[in-house]
Amino acid sequence: MTAHPVGPKADFEPGTARTVKFEGVEPIAVFRTEDGEFHATSDTCTHEEWSLGEDGDLEGTEVTCPLHLARFDIRTGAPLCFPASVPLTSYPVEVDADGTVSVVV
Repeated sequence: MTAHPVGPKADFEPGTARTVKFEGVEPIAVFRTEDGEFHATSDTCTHEEWSLGEDGDLEGTEVTCPLHLARFDIRTGAPLCFPASVPLTSYPVEVDADGTVSVVV
């Protein structure tokens, strides 16, 4: 597994998400909760292939896909309601001493 830098911690406002892409890996959504915690999951909603990092609605530790309102726990990738029934892949996130945020893939 390799840590892929995605940017400085200061570039991630609390309560936001963004999509990142690395060669040879599915797109990944990186989330920063209002509490300042970082989480990462596969970016694509498992119900209808919609971007959660670009279009999802982050509230607490849940992200909602705007297409059909499927919800996921960003800590584990678990689906929280129908129509989603397949979990997202979750990835470890590291923040090093200089504040660089990295996703471990």
